[in-house]
Amino acid sequence: MQNTHQKAWIKEAAIVGAIALILILLIPGILPDVRLNQLGRFLALAIAALGIDLIWGYTGLLSLGHGVFFAIGGYALAMHLKLQIPPTASSQLPEFMNLYGVTELPWFWQPFNSFPFSALAVILIPGLLGAILGYLVFRNRIRGVYFSILTQAATIVFFNFFNGQQKLINGTNGLTDFKTLFGATINDRDTQYIFYILTILFLAATYALCRWLTSGRFGRLLIAIRDDEIRLRFSGYNPTGFKVLVFAISAGMAGIAGALYTVQTGIISPKAMDIAFSIEMVIWVAVGGRATLSGAVLGTLLVNFGKSFLSEQFPEVWLFFQGALFLIVVTVLPDGLVGWLQKQGIDQIRSLFRKPKYVSTYPSLEQDPEVLHEKEEIEQ
Repeated sequence: MQNTHQKAWIKEAAIVGAIALILILLIPGILPDVRLNQLGRFLALAIAALGIDLIWGYTGLLSLGHGVFFAIGGYALAMHLKLQIPPTASSQLPEFMNLYGVTELPWFWQPFNSFPFSALAVILIPGLLGAILGYLVFRNRIRGVYFSILTQAATIVFFNFFNGQQKLINGTNGLTDFKTLFGATINDRDTQYIFYILTILFLAATYALCRWLTSGRFGRLLIAIRDDEIRLRFSGYNPTGFKVLVFAISAGMAGIAGALYTVQTGIISPKAMDIAFSIEMVIWVAVGGRATLSGAVLGTLLVNFGKSFLSEQFPEVWLFFQGALFLIVVTVLPDGLVGWLQKQGIDQIRSLFRKPKYVSTYPSLEQDPEVLHEKEEIEQ
């Protein structure tokens, strides 16, 4: 059994590695720069989708507020980038602060002069915020729809707070107009290609982390929390710590996604904390398939590329197409694309070519005339 698991891990690692190499070496030669940048941004969003799948698909925690962690990760890196802009003769501050009469760099901006601090802040600040929020919620055994409502309420609070901080973080306008990082021009084609490669590497790493977490005993505990938390408590486990941990990890992953998305779009604003964006993250996972990991990545790419294509081709009615797609997925494919493929799709595809369904027992036993005759008698 252990040897079988090892082979499955090696096979999956080889597939992920092959896809990563294709994305790094082949795709840049095929796609124009605009589409490549778009793909990089969508791959960054897929990291956040993996975090959603980890807490929702495997643990049963439907978060409608992950846009907060995504935005905080983006702001953490953006603040460092703003401080890398060469100061003017009249001011050492980011340009927007001069517009609002700020004369001294706020204390919480100062640590972001350091890139190592900023890089850690991208992960740790969202992760710690997720751990604190999760502990306050889970210790009181709040779950289900009440948990979803609380995360949505937290999104509203943070959205309004960031929107109102004009002097400190440029409020509703957000942080933009980044110039350099380590002396390299942010908008330069080669620099953006490096960000694209980093996004792929981080996506592969977070996928491996999620696969490791959802395998073995810890993964079974997460599924037990999702399926029957009360029974798990009667078995002697306290799920609070596990839920806090997995929620914090998911928040940290959203922070990484936000930082990578920010450097590839050139802006981060409170718009990323909008409720609609957090709900979109859940939709990506639902379309791809809950508790599949690969479905979270696939759903993110399909939905966002579909959204981009439809908005370009049908700018006036593309929202109707998007809504119809979601309705079809919910009603026809409740397990998502990958979930359908794993459970029913292979058999349905084989039936189209008039091939027998795949069986997990011995084929000779399934096709034995006596067994088939007994099966028909039982069904009658």
